[in-house]
Parts: sequence; C-alpha cells; structure tokens
Amino acid sequence: MTQLPFPPNLTIELQHIEQLVLERTRSRAAVISVAGSRLLLPGAVRLRAALVLLAAQIGTYQRERVAHAAAAIELIYAATQTHDDLVDAGERRRGVPRTGEWNHGVALMVGDYLFALAAGEMAQSPDPRVISFYSQAVMRITEATLAPPPLVRPFEDARTHHLEQLGGTVAALSAAACKAGGACGGASPEQIETLGCFGYALALALHLGDETRAFATDAAPDASLRVGVVTLPLLFAATHGDGERLVAALDSSDPAEQAWLSAEVRRHGLAPTRAEVARLIAQAHVALSSLPPGEAREALARVADYAVTRLG
Repeated sequence: MTQLPFPPNLTIELQHIEQLVLERTRSRAAVISVAGSRLLLPGAVRLRAALVLLAAQIGTYQRERVAHAAAAIELIYAATQTHDDLVDAGERRRGVPRTGEWNHGVALMVGDYLFALAAGEMAQSPDPRVISFYSQAVMRITEATLAPPPLVRPFEDARTHHLEQLGGTVAALSAAACKAGGACGGASPEQIETLGCFGYALALALHLGDETRAFATDAAPDASLRVGVVTLPLLFAATHGDGERLVAALDSSDPAEQAWLSAEVRRHGLAPTRAEVARLIAQAHVALSSLPPGEAREALARVADYAVTRLG
C-alpha cells in the first residue's frame, strides 16, 4: 500500500507510536527479531494506528490517552499476520499445499508473543473498553480465518460469503481501531459506533481496491489465479461471463486457460467490483457526516476518497 493522505501532524504522532512499538519489541526474544524483520519495519504504513489517532481527534485528543491503544492495534495486526502463516501452511490450493514463510513452531511463538505484548499495551489504556473492542475483533478474525474455504458457486452465495469473510479477516480490526480511538477521545457511544461503521466500510473498500488493481493491466495472470484464490472480481466475472469455463480454468494449470481467465476477470469483474468499492466509500461518508465537523473528520474523508482514486 502506498502512502495514505495523512495530515502532517498525524505523521508526527505516528512516529511516536512507531517508536513505542519498537521499544516494546527491541531486545526481546529471538522470535521477535524474526517478526521485526518482516512485520514491524520502521516507516511502514500504520493504517490501523492512524485510524485510532484520527478517531480520537473527533473528540478531545490527548496523546497519552490514546498512544497505548494505537500501539496495541499494530501489535495485534502483526500477530494476526504471523498466525496467518500457520493457516497458509495448512491450506491447499488446487491440490498443492501452500507453505508459509516460517515453520509452525516459530509462527506460533511469534504470534502469541505479539498478542501478549498487545495485551500489555491494552492494559495501560485509560479506557477499559479498548480491551473489549480489540478482543472482539480478534475473536472475529479467528472465526473468519478458520471458516470453511470460500465458495465459488452458486455465485450469489459466493459473493456474500466472500464479503462476510473479508469483514472478519480484513475489516474487523479497522472497525475496532476506530471505536477504540473514539473511546480514548471521549466520543459518545453513538459516535463510537459510527466510527466503527466507518472503519469497517473503509477497510473493505481498500481491500477490494487491491483485488481490483491486481487485474487492472494486461499483464501475466495474477498470482491469486495461479493458486486458486477467490476474489470479488473473479466472482463477478463468473456471474456475468462464462461461469462454467471460469471454474474449470481456475482448476487448470494450462497457461492458455490462465490467460483467458485473467482476461475474463478484466472484462466482466472489474467494473462491478469498482462499483462495490464506490458503494462502500459512500457508506463511509454517510457515517462521517453524522460526526462533528473539523480537521479529523476531513482527514478521515480524504483517506476514504483515496480508496477510490487508487483503484487503477
């Protein structure tokens, strides 16, 4: 993900959060050094921490009240990404096992340790609701990750299933980040729920934008097709194009069929997926419209608009 349109003052605050995260992981066990090499790189885009900070600015912003919640969300995100290696190693695509970057033992230890560090940060947050928001998000992520493999057909059910699964694996944590920030900033319960709706719609839109951009150019077949990963553009293509051949091509290793499949997704899948992204961003803007006007709301709106401009 390229640099999001954050205001300069937020960039300064994010640097403080990044330093806090690095302090928590520096000079720790060897497994954390392994994680740091991939998941906690300095200067990485800290979208979820940024959402915590911006949501807090909807109310009364005080860095000391929100810093631990912002650091915790980045540690949780790193932990979930680490545990994904366990799932990747066990999944099979077209009968071929996928292999994660680490072995099971290392991934499990790193993920568990990062979760423990996140718990320590949550415990230091002055608002106890942060723990509830984050724990519920982690439970939803776990449920979605361990859910049965995504459907391909019937296609209407498959689209619903795909969006629901993304709601857990992708959007739940961003929704929790916005709710936690609102709580730390003293927002009302109604405003906190509204911020959660915004974060959920935003995260879905950004992810679907990534699914769209993967097919936006006439290049070699996207890697997701080669391993049989189901995406929304593919499901739309199956609905509006030759669904039977598409399903067969998805299970084929023939380069010609893979090229046809990629072209079919571009032909039939991109426009409706872009429309879905636009719908989600409109939903996010509706949520923002009920929040107090100001620089924080405008910054959140710019982040939402960015999801549309990067579709490709």
